[in-house]
Amino acid sequence: MNILEISHVSKSFGSNKVIHDLSFSVPEHAVFGFIGKNGAGKTTTMKMTLGLLKADVGDIFVNGEQVTFGQNHTNRFIGYLPDVPEFYGFMTPMEYLRLCGEITGMPAAQIKKKSAELLELVGLKEAKKRIRSFSRGMKQRLGIAQALLNSPRLLICDEPTSALDPLGRKEILDILHSVKEHTTVLFSTHILSDVERICDRIAFLHEGSIALKGTLEEIRTMRRSENIVVEFLKPEDAAWFVGLCEGSVQTQTMLVTVCDSNGNAMHKVMQILLQNKISVARIERLEPTLEDLFLEVTGT
Repeated sequence: MNILEISHVSKSFGSNKVIHDLSFSVPEHAVFGFIGKNGAGKTTTMKMTLGLLKADVGDIFVNGEQVTFGQNHTNRFIGYLPDVPEFYGFMTPMEYLRLCGEITGMPAAQIKKKSAELLELVGLKEAKKRIRSFSRGMKQRLGIAQALLNSPRLLICDEPTSALDPLGRKEILDILHSVKEHTTVLFSTHILSDVERICDRIAFLHEGSIALKGTLEEIRTMRRSENIVVEFLKPEDAAWFVGLCEGSVQTQTMLVTVCDSNGNAMHKVMQILLQNKISVARIERLEPTLEDLFLEVTGT
């Protein structure tokens, strides 16, 4: 079952069309990466999914129910972490989660039990100090705990790692990956290494439309040929090889890259090296990275 379905959605602000005929779906218990440059329309899409913005045309369904602008009946299925979460700084984490639980009408015993479980999950079990003294990473982790308090079917995170250091990013990604057994995770980002690390499926948003979508493996095979890198022992051998091998480029003094567009380049490379008795330090086949694909899609 798809927990989120977005069908032919468009959204404009005045003459500026931000989203154009957007369609994609997110299956249950997946970690779905929603990728795009800043200003591509990721946050706008998330706000329409939450019913905070009205789509000009198209439909959005969460857990099979249609999202309606200005109403929050589908938000009972959703936990949301904005890019910059705000808290009452004078509260402790436990006090803040208790307030959130009371607002949503959770029983006191359930609030206490669930809050303790979530604070342990996000590594804040022993954090007794006021939230105002928290680092950015600690606030992001508390934001995830708050978003999971109502046991949502869909957890939406808007750029959850964009302002964090490498350790903070790792902590957030580990948490998001660990909760997919219980919920579906949709997170937007422009940090492609984060996507490669934990996502099952991805969608590239470019100029308001989906340019690519699918699993990482599907996208890599459909969009770009692999490259073969040959590292030579002598610079003159590298230059000689480039003259013999069509489609090869000398990228450094000792390195040559060969585009493998039809899957036969490795055989061709080995044949040239053997026939000319050229010794090399290494030969490596490189799969296309998400960065390669992103640059190809955006034309940058």
